[in-house]
Amino acid sequence: MKVSMIVAIGKQRQIGADNKMLWRISDEFQHFKKTTMGHTLLMGRKSFESIGKPLPGRNTIIITRDENYRADGCEVVHSVEEGIELAKKKGEDELFISGGGQIYELGLPYTEKLYLSIVDFNGDADIYFPEYKQYDWKLTHKEDHVSNLAWELQVLEKEARPV
Repeated sequence: MKVSMIVAIGKQRQIGADNKMLWRISDEFQHFKKTTMGHTLLMGRKSFESIGKPLPGRNTIIITRDENYRADGCEVVHSVEEGIELAKKKGEDELFISGGGQIYELGLPYTEKLYLSIVDFNGDADIYFPEYKQYDWKLTHKEDHVSNLAWELQVLEKEARPV
């Protein structure tokens, strides 16, 4: 199973403020939907609660420290590793880690593929995507988009480091 991450970030890796997204870009949302449809999303409790329900056509696994947390239509785990193992057991071929900031940070070492939407945004945020350039990535796809905000899609794959 491939572990992927999907995220939209601003120019300084901003992803959110007050548990909300910083922009609404319809074609970027369509990219997210098309890419993740039929797959499993692994996300933190706060990200899930900001959406409010499981997204149609996708399985949702929520990570939380709360041992009693439940959400209708979702499965609950208590670590990134547990979420990855659950998706594997269910036969998933590509798992999408989809936020928030802490989950991205914890999941980055396991991530093999990064679907990165870089939005032309320089504003304030209180949630940032982790420094991902600490790993070696190969750019495998790039698209420029213009809508209410310009954004660039980059698909990056982690390169194996020599032993």
